[in-house]
Amino acid sequence: MMLPRVMLEDDLFEVHAIEKAANRFPWSRKNFADSLDAGHFCWVYCDAFDVVIGYAIVQLVIDEAHLLNICVRPEMQRQGYGRRILEHVIDHALTRSANLVVLEVRQSNFRAQQLYHQLGFNEMSIRRGYYPAEQGREDAILMGLDLSSQSIFGGI
Repeated sequence: MMLPRVMLEDDLFEVHAIEKAANRFPWSRKNFADSLDAGHFCWVYCDAFDVVIGYAIVQLVIDEAHLLNICVRPEMQRQGYGRRILEHVIDHALTRSANLVVLEVRQSNFRAQQLYHQLGFNEMSIRRGYYPAEQGREDAILMGLDLSSQSIFGGI
């Protein structure tokens, strides 16, 4: 079982710890705090004991939902949590009358790309040198999900 709730400032220590464990080039704690301050939709997804399994940050601009960050605790990956978090994000975008969900994904992140494709995202373009990498920069694939013909998944 996984329950979404609004991310609080008190969650930032744990969220940032997960971010650092899951990513070679993690967001800073300030990036998360700035997202909260900016009024972005920030959720943590917790188990029955309120342990954070993952999180998502979404910026809504008019009729477009931009998924800024999505992550699952490394030891809990490959158990369907990422899919359920992404379905929640899509559901939320639909309830906010968004027509499109967009995201960037590292060109080397094949697992994430596979998940996005399974949920109907399509490649829109390449953003050259978007992400920092061990040697220079890495391209991002800009992906989008057209919501104009979508129905609500029904929650996580």
